[in-house]
Amino acid sequence: MSSPNSRWLLLLCLAQLFIMLVFINYSAVLPTLKQEWGMSNAQAGTIFSAYQLGYIASGVLLSGLTDRYNTRTIFIASTLWSATANLLFALYAHDYTSGLLLRGLTGIGMGGTYMPGLKLVAERFPSAQRGKAVGIYVGSLLLGGSLSLALTGGISALAGWRIAFITCSLGVFIGLLVALAAFRGYEPRRYATVEQGFRREIVTNRPALLMICGYGAHMWEMYGMRSWLAPFFAAALMGQGLASGVATGWAAAGAALVVGIGAISTALTGTLSDRLGRSKTITLIMLASAVSSFIFGWLINLHPALIFLFALIYGYLAVAESPVFSTGLTELVDPAYLGSAMGLQSLVGYSLAMISPAIFGCALDLCSGQQPATGWGIAFATAGTGALAGPLFMYFLRKTPESKKMAGGRQ
Repeated sequence: MSSPNSRWLLLLCLAQLFIMLVFINYSAVLPTLKQEWGMSNAQAGTIFSAYQLGYIASGVLLSGLTDRYNTRTIFIASTLWSATANLLFALYAHDYTSGLLLRGLTGIGMGGTYMPGLKLVAERFPSAQRGKAVGIYVGSLLLGGSLSLALTGGISALAGWRIAFITCSLGVFIGLLVALAAFRGYEPRRYATVEQGFRREIVTNRPALLMICGYGAHMWEMYGMRSWLAPFFAAALMGQGLASGVATGWAAAGAALVVGIGAISTALTGTLSDRLGRSKTITLIMLASAVSSFIFGWLINLHPALIFLFALIYGYLAVAESPVFSTGLTELVDPAYLGSAMGLQSLVGYSLAMISPAIFGCALDLCSGQQPATGWGIAFATAGTGALAGPLFMYFLRKTPESKKMAGGRQ
């Protein structure tokens, strides 16, 4: 990577790290809010899903608009929205209904930052370096998500969840200032469109659609796992005799570390895909991740240290292929229609990410009379079931002649 591009990427990643402080902060206090607001597991899961719904509502629209309008304006406005909506949640959310609405509004902000930022990275770096660059970018988001859990859990234990959410909003405002520095001197690129280009590049582009479907399978597993990881840790610690408040704090810290390890795995896996190929890398990682999903929930009665060690492996695998899907899509779609393709990817991926946490919660509720290992084992298996579809989509992708153009033929 050239030095100017590296410096720019560092600034963008730093901005995203702060912006992501509101991303998963709800999960850190989910056990507290579940008790405070008298929610079922399914209700608690739907509040997490509301964030994904907000993202879908804006992500599909705003990602497509980056093909026609200044990405800087979309990115900055979305960051401001995200910080403000999370602040409103901190000040005014008081029950299931208000929490559902305000959390959904917070999700709208992410739609104008993640995918547009990803498009900018794809434009700056050639295909041979793109996997690594996208991996680093996605890693910064994961590190931000990890800090979101850790910061929220730590401050919540000391000063309450509302103060923790206010602190997260302040962090997003800092991210806004960094983003302004990253966009200094930015000039949007213009690409020539062609007749029926949208239909050719999006609607009938079979390799791109298969890549998008694989991304949906990845998102189903990752968000089912990620949204319930902190509550799972809390349940395991309370099963060992810890008080609810103490267990929730430690659970948030543990989940933060597990999510944070993705910052390492995405960079490494993105680099690996530059050499091994996109679809082959995805297949290997997703098979290993699915196996982890089918095992993890049954471990709840083990010593917390053993659970955490396995969780680190699980967390590494569950997110590792994320940048590879995005990089692969950039190589299968004409740059003039990349924003629209990313919008469709957001629609599919985050629709499934919205459903998965709720299905996970329903599985817990259905198994409420069973042993804890049974309930959590089946619930995590719902995440793993989705992951199994990813390698199947990659198999069909490798069979399409059009996929040969991906990364110079490296599938």
